[in-house]
Amino acid sequence: MRTFKKILLILIYSFFLSLLALFLWKPYLLNVLKYRTPNAETYKIFPQEVSNKSDSVFHFIRSVKQRNDLDTLHVLDENNRSIPLKDYLKNGQINVFIVIRNDSVLYERYNKGYSDSTLTSIFSGAKTMISIVVGQALADRSIKSLDDKLTKYIPELKSNPAFAQITLKNLLDMKSGLEFQDAFGGVIKAFFSDEAKYYYTNDMKAQLMKVKLVNKPGTVWVYKSIDPILLGWVLKKAAGKSVAQYFEANVWKQIGTEYHATWGLDQVNGLTNTASRFQVTAIDFAKIGRLYLNQGKYNGKQVVPESWVNQSTHIGTEKPASAKGWQKSAHHYLWWIPQEGDHGDYAAEGMLGQRLYVDPKTNTIIVQFADHGAGNYPYRKISRYLAGLPFSYPKS
Repeated sequence: MRTFKKILLILIYSFFLSLLALFLWKPYLLNVLKYRTPNAETYKIFPQEVSNKSDSVFHFIRSVKQRNDLDTLHVLDENNRSIPLKDYLKNGQINVFIVIRNDSVLYERYNKGYSDSTLTSIFSGAKTMISIVVGQALADRSIKSLDDKLTKYIPELKSNPAFAQITLKNLLDMKSGLEFQDAFGGVIKAFFSDEAKYYYTNDMKAQLMKVKLVNKPGTVWVYKSIDPILLGWVLKKAAGKSVAQYFEANVWKQIGTEYHATWGLDQVNGLTNTASRFQVTAIDFAKIGRLYLNQGKYNGKQVVPESWVNQSTHIGTEKPASAKGWQKSAHHYLWWIPQEGDHGDYAAEGMLGQRLYVDPKTNTIIVQFADHGAGNYPYRKISRYLAGLPFSYPKS
């Protein structure tokens, strides 16, 4: 019995020593263990940089009487069940749902104390924001060409041969070829995933310097955080400003925003997590949609080049590398572009059901913030219903 206890103690000590060694080797894992899957509040544990609001605010028109008929409009959920929209919102733990058409707020629903002015993390919606400012940096010649090599802007990456042949377009297409382990496949895989690492690390530069190349750049699409993070680093180097400062001057102050937005850094004065830590209010997020509906213009001023808006939201003859959901959404220039049925609508999408949907055909914008999301893609049905246009889901 005494021998058994001694062996047990040795095993316990060995286990805790192994844990200690693991957390000393990879300290970010302490945050992974503590916070696990981030929620809309997790961004607060990181340093933030502010993009200040506009000096003059644009206000959407709020109808005296809202469209309560949308409550009973049937949409498909993640299990392909046809349910009323009010049940869809409840089942998806949706905290904000705003429908805007022709600059009028027609329908809005809020949950858990949320309002249209609640600052919320939109996770991968941040990727779309960096796409917007890349277009502006090309226009002002801070970035010369998408065909430029990454190392032209970040010469310190030359020490890792994995980066040698990667272009900015490869990053925008998520075809860098860099190794990236997603969080799917169980608790252990998620714990050690690159998804968790890049969200929780306090030194993204150190992590990026060690990454390996697994595919020839420009050949294989893999959804990952590394590529938009590198684009954020490029912007900082090229423009001589932080992402938040550049975004403020070139987007946020230019479109009538009412509230400040924030960007999460890995450390004070560090790199911006342009893959998953941008925080915004719902009403101002809708103004990004409005900017793109208006071909990049605000009050007659061209904020984002019209050519970049079109280039970003239309795939053209390019063969899509991805096809998500019944609408076969393809990832293109960090937007999601449906390829099934009527073309033209597009969306910025983030984990847990964060959405900005834009439909130029019906002049509709939908903003959704959620704790979970009810899946599927109800937005096109809503926009077409409001416009009195026919719509039917594809037959499965």
